[in-house]
Amino acid sequence: MIKAHSRNTNLIAVLALTLIALVFVAPILMVLLNSFKGKLFVVNTPFAFPTAESFTGFLNYTEGLVKTNFFSALRYSLFITVFAVGIIVLFSAMTAWYITRSTFKFCKALYFAFVCAMVVPFQMVMFPLTKIANMLRLDNPVGILLVYLGYGASQSVFLFAGFVKSVPLAVEEAAVIDGCTPVKTFFSIVLPMLTPIAITVAILNTMWVWNDYLLPNLLIGSEYRTIPIAVQYLRGGYGSVDMGHMMAVIIVAVIPIVVFYFACQKYIIEGITAGSVKG
Repeated sequence: MIKAHSRNTNLIAVLALTLIALVFVAPILMVLLNSFKGKLFVVNTPFAFPTAESFTGFLNYTEGLVKTNFFSALRYSLFITVFAVGIIVLFSAMTAWYITRSTFKFCKALYFAFVCAMVVPFQMVMFPLTKIANMLRLDNPVGILLVYLGYGASQSVFLFAGFVKSVPLAVEEAAVIDGCTPVKTFFSIVLPMLTPIAITVAILNTMWVWNDYLLPNLLIGSEYRTIPIAVQYLRGGYGSVDMGHMMAVIIVAVIPIVVFYFACQKYIIEGITAGSVKG
């Protein structure tokens, strides 16, 4: 009786999770189907499968990539994403390690400031942030890296701090006894031990920076188009948007981040659960 009840419960859970998965996957499948249809068919029959009449092959993909100057946008997106995520991971790890190990009250207050910053929506600070960034000449692909660091450090420091609390302090003390400086201790001992949470932070920030539209559009969108900005330029004027081209470019744009996510998704759970062991 118990085994039968357990099987029924597992079946219900599987069916519920499958239904939830379909709800999330359905919009992506809809975009994929429409990327192979002509402009009028996307508007008139968005939920229908491509037919012999509506099927355009890869024409939407080739024309869409040319219209958006996709590969130029890809270079800017790759540059900003790789370097922004790199500096966020490095500086957030150092900050979290210092404020976690330090006994100064200021560090505890700084930690709570990072936590509080997590709940502040970007829309609340975007106007003063972009104004200050323009005044400091940060409205370029290099300057925006610092803006991403400042806004993305709060969540990253929070995740790193939780993980650092689970790292044995005795390991660092042994390194100090052996003559390691704080800098050498961090890069030789602490940072390698932070690899699981570092990968988690990198994944979360990569998905954020790669898909971000608002901040690049406010700072560098008029001169340096990233992929989300390039996709928006397909809208054109009223009534002139080619949804087929837009659907095709969206599919191409999400491929790198989907591949990256599936390659590293197991580290998200490992990093977060390992960081919640203590504290």
